[in-house]
Amino acid sequence: MEWRETVRTAIDALNARRLRSALTMLGILIGISAVMLTVGLGQGAGSSISDQIGSLGSTTLTVSPGQTSSGGFRGASQTTTLTTRDAEMLADPTVTPSVVGVAATSSTMGSLQSSETTWTSTVVGTTPAWLTVRGREVGTGRFFTEDELNSSANVAVVGSETASELFSTGSAVGQQVLVNDQPFTIIGVLAEAGSSLGGSDDDTVVVPSTTFAERLSTSGSATSVSTIYLQAADDDSLSAAYQEVKTALLSAHQVTEEDADFTVSTQTALVEAASSISSILTLLLGGIAAISLLVGGIGVMNIMLVSVSERVREIGLRKALGATPRVIRRQFLVEAGILGLTGGALGVGLGYAVAAILSPAIGITVAISATVTLLALAVSLAIGLIAGVYPATRAAKLAPIDALRSE
Repeated sequence: MEWRETVRTAIDALNARRLRSALTMLGILIGISAVMLTVGLGQGAGSSISDQIGSLGSTTLTVSPGQTSSGGFRGASQTTTLTTRDAEMLADPTVTPSVVGVAATSSTMGSLQSSETTWTSTVVGTTPAWLTVRGREVGTGRFFTEDELNSSANVAVVGSETASELFSTGSAVGQQVLVNDQPFTIIGVLAEAGSSLGGSDDDTVVVPSTTFAERLSTSGSATSVSTIYLQAADDDSLSAAYQEVKTALLSAHQVTEEDADFTVSTQTALVEAASSISSILTLLLGGIAAISLLVGGIGVMNIMLVSVSERVREIGLRKALGATPRVIRRQFLVEAGILGLTGGALGVGLGYAVAAILSPAIGITVAISATVTLLALAVSLAIGLIAGVYPATRAAKLAPIDALRSE
């Protein structure tokens, strides 16, 4: 029997039992689509996290503080271990020659009140260098100046989301807003930046650090800061900048590396850590989804065993007419392969359809690559063939006389 005739006979046999064949393919369909979606979601989430971290810039370093306590027990009176003096030291080119920009920040949650409504947002106190170091741009208006920083001016630059919430009509620039009952004049609106790991970067209020310390800070120390952002001269200088910053802070705080009360991190390190976590989660989710593929394979084996039992007389007749065990085995393997491949193809289609609906709904791109698609089809075909080996072998071993006698 030629391959073309084998395939035609296999399709006819499956069409004769359409409902059973459809239910068998359903298991593989669900399994393939589940694996594609979980792997695609994991890859998309990993890519999204990497993009969000990388939005700070590949040359950005972040210094985060530890905590110190007083009063004889932990938590009695905690203050951050970074201060404005640390930022001033790190901005000195003789101390950190590979660093070209430093911006210390302090933050708190602020209650905002405009002439139209009230809103709650993150209030950040910083310096004019923040705009460059954080890679942000002003959409309308301007950022505050060194003179406004030195004079503790009540000026603010708001994110695009904050501006739209406070002033639904017209421009926010030039408008007055109360921040924790303190009056501020909005002088600029930041260009849209999207979301990051900490939430929306567009829902923020940026004010001069001196103004923040005098009027908005809830810290017990006017010189403490929550984070120091630094910008290396270029990608090649990032490693040198990292070592310079770390060495300078260890010396200034008079601590050893083991007892360091601060953490210096780069965007590269954060991206690598996020990618590693994403890969582990993707592998875990993919493994869970693969269980449904195993169930689908068992379903194919089951239906093929039933098919062999129902077609014993047909098998006996074919053998009596000269069909070899090899031909019989091939016949049932082709049927199992068609079930697996068709179920896989339908699963791929379902995976793409669900991904197209899911991506805008959750805000994360479900990344399904061509490689994953081809691999899914290959796996579905392999599952069909593997599941069909035993039934096909059993059919090939039937003795013609016994098969013809079967009722």
